[in-house]
Amino acid sequence: MKKIIALLLAIAMLAAFAGCGNKAEAPAATTEAPTEAPATTAPATEAPEADCMTYEEYIAADVDTPVCIETYVQAHQSWWDNKITVYAQSKDGAYFLYNMECSEEQAALLTEGTHIRVNGFKAEWEGEVEIMDATFEILEGTYVAPALDITGTLAAKNLIDSQNQKIAVRDLEVVAADDKGASFLYNWDGSGQAGDNCDLYFKVSDGTGTYTFTVESYLCGEGTDVYNTVTGLKVGDKIDVEGFLYWYNGMQPHVTSVTVK
Repeated sequence: MKKIIALLLAIAMLAAFAGCGNKAEAPAATTEAPTEAPATTAPATEAPEADCMTYEEYIAADVDTPVCIETYVQAHQSWWDNKITVYAQSKDGAYFLYNMECSEEQAALLTEGTHIRVNGFKAEWEGEVEIMDATFEILEGTYVAPALDITGTLAAKNLIDSQNQKIAVRDLEVVAADDKGASFLYNWDGSGQAGDNCDLYFKVSDGTGTYTFTVESYLCGEGTDVYNTVTGLKVGDKIDVEGFLYWYNGMQPHVTSVTVK
């Protein structure tokens, strides 16, 4: 009887050791998993570059979703506090890059035609589609977009399809910017004055409608040719205009050149 009990105890001890051996292997399996995880997740940092969108894909993307595009700088507003706002265009469409993250040293490299890859979030404000919270890197290659002549199409419903592009408009007439007959206003409501480096607002007619154009002071401020020209306009002047087709509750171009005929 004692032998039987001893034999049973021996069998039980062997079973216990076997069980402990199985448990000892479990941590080895779990400790290997973290070493494999980075190998599967690391390529995610490269995905935005691989998934850069065409302009058509960018336009189709939902607002507030991440976007990646490649484009070319056409102009930019003043650098400030490690941010810069860029007017950019590719052959298939244009972009407004609002307050893009940028050092002062990088800003000096963003000359007309510079090729950049941009990662950010698509946004929309009062009809203006833009990219916010963006970062960028400079690529090889250059492209300077020709101005799209939109003379005679200012009232076209599909004009918004050319939003943010470099544009030219000919044969416009300066009309009164307010009920006092001013040819332009310092700030949209006339609240500014010379020396404040305000945005300038003026109105033009193409013979069928009246439209507001803007000299964005962060783009073309006091002392630039276009700023000086607009502050010298008179109601009735015939002018040609170039700029970027910015949108604010409708077309409101940011003007870079005005030629008085």
